[in-house]
Parts: sequence; structure tokens; C-alpha cells
Amino acid sequence: MKAVVLREHGGLDKLEYMTDFPDPVVCEGHVVIRVRATSFNYHDVFTVRGMPGIKVPFPMIIGLDLAGEILEVGSGVSGWKPGDRVLVNPLNKKKGLMGEMMHGGLAEKCLVAADQLIKMPENVSFEQAASLPVAYGTAHRMIITHNTIKKGDKVLVLGASGGVGTGCVLLAKMLGAEVIACASSDDKIKRLQDLGADHVINYKTTDFSKWAIEKFGKPQRRNYEGGVDVVINFTGGDTWAPTLKCVKRGGKILVCGATAGYDPKEDLRYVWSFELQIIGSNSFYDENLKALMDLIQQGKIKPVVDEVMPLQDAAKGLKLIEDREVFGKVVITP
Repeated sequence: MKAVVLREHGGLDKLEYMTDFPDPVVCEGHVVIRVRATSFNYHDVFTVRGMPGIKVPFPMIIGLDLAGEILEVGSGVSGWKPGDRVLVNPLNKKKGLMGEMMHGGLAEKCLVAADQLIKMPENVSFEQAASLPVAYGTAHRMIITHNTIKKGDKVLVLGASGGVGTGCVLLAKMLGAEVIACASSDDKIKRLQDLGADHVINYKTTDFSKWAIEKFGKPQRRNYEGGVDVVINFTGGDTWAPTLKCVKRGGKILVCGATAGYDPKEDLRYVWSFELQIIGSNSFYDENLKALMDLIQQGKIKPVVDEVMPLQDAAKGLKLIEDREVFGKVVITP
């Protein structure tokens, strides 16, 4: 079969497009699916580069997020048949992540444990479904499962143009929030406006924290005036200290990652003086993915897909992720 294979860590040039990689063999408790779409996450870049403490078994077909049709059903599998349209939860309960500990979506076929399968509604496309797990699933758990945003909240989203970010913008708007979306270029902020963001900030040219204080007032210690209600910050790094300064008393900072650094400068005085709530959110579960597909089916959200590319161009697609030149998701169709 055709596949994109990683044989050693390094740059994206280590990804090899093959036309004769061995087909997966169905086994007990598993199915083989025909991959129809897979989407990239920054985690795929980390897998190619190598991460401390994670030993990837080579050769590895990368790609966490995937959707397709069942081709073969192994013994001991019930409730599934060939032809069923499925989204795959990339977390295998015994082995770890697809595309890291076991072959992932950058191939024509993939072996998947039956308990990772989620039935797709008919009017949800493979490209939409494959966009969901890591990015939109994370956003859904952080916002919906933890019930962190309510109608009328002023919500500032850092890194709003990526997969998680666009998911946060869409879900916050769906809940009736006033959304301030931050991105790194004028083109991205224009697209965020088109997506429904009420305010946009190019953080390369504008200090987002000062902007929020000028717009909504300086947070007050003795009352609940000034500042924003919620900041979604999965960048960390040098964005953390400014984040603390623009959140209102009793406001929330939502954290699900730290793409710019996990050990930022901290000023605990803001945390206690303004009674800030710092709420962590980790991963996603089947219920998040099912709920997201229901929202797509109901027409309440539409995942943002920037590029749809063929399998042989997968390295080019991942380069867009690495260089942060993408708006939303990059989808590969094997």
C-alpha cells in the first residue's frame, strides 16, 4: 500500500513516501480501515523530531487523527461491519497514540482496535471528522466538558488561528461569548473575523494584554470591573505573565498546552489578588468527539480546513504546520 513512513528522527526530510509498504493484517479485536482522511497536529512535528522519554518503534507511519471505512473485521469484534464509516479515537488503551506507538493515518489502510472506533453520521464528511480528535476534541473538553464559558463572557483566545484555536473560537461563539482572537499575521486575523471573532489582535504588532486593558478597563481588586472573563492560553512562554494582568477578578485562564514554553515567568500576586481560576484540561474522550460530530450534523459548527492535500504531499502539509503557516487544519486524503 501507499504510506508515508518515518524511519528515524530528524527533520521532515526523514519522511519517506512509499508505494509498497506492507498492508496491515486484521487480527482479533481489531478492524482494518480504508483511510479516507487524516489531519495533522503539531504533535506530528514532535514525533518526527523525537521527544524525550518517548521511544518510537521504527518504521512508523505517523498521523494521529484519521477517519475512513471499515474493510475487514477481526474475530471477537461485534457491532461493526465492512463499509461502516468511522472516526478513530487516536488513543489506544494498551499501546498509546496512533502515529507514535502504532501505525497512524498517513497510509491507504490502517489497523485499529475496535474500541477506538466511533460511528460517523452520514452528513459529516471524512475531512471534517478527521479534523476533530486532537484539536477540536481538546477545545471541546476544555470549554464544554469543564463548563468554563457562558453567554456574554469576554473570551480572549491566544493562538486562535491553529486547530485548537479555531475550535475555541467556534465553540465560544456558539455559546454566545464575545471573542477576542489573537494571531500572528494580518491575513490570519482577517480570516478570524470572517470566522466570527468580535475583535482581532495581531500579537506581533500589538500587546494583547494592554489592548484588553485599554478596551475593557484595568482589572480591579475590590470589585469585578475591568479585564476579560476568560483567557485561553495554550502557548505559555512569554505570553503567561501578560495573561495574568488582563483577567478580571474571579476570571479564568484555561490551559491545555504550552507550545511556547512550559516554564514561564510567574507572578503569583495576580493569582491571589484577583482570585484567578487557572483551569487545566487534558486530552479528550469519545463523548467529546461524538458531541462534536453532532454539532456538525446540526449545522452549529464547521471545522476549519485550510488545505486538503494528497498523500504524496504529506511532508509539504506538515511543513505548513511546523512553520505555523496554516489557518485551522491541514487534511491529507490517502
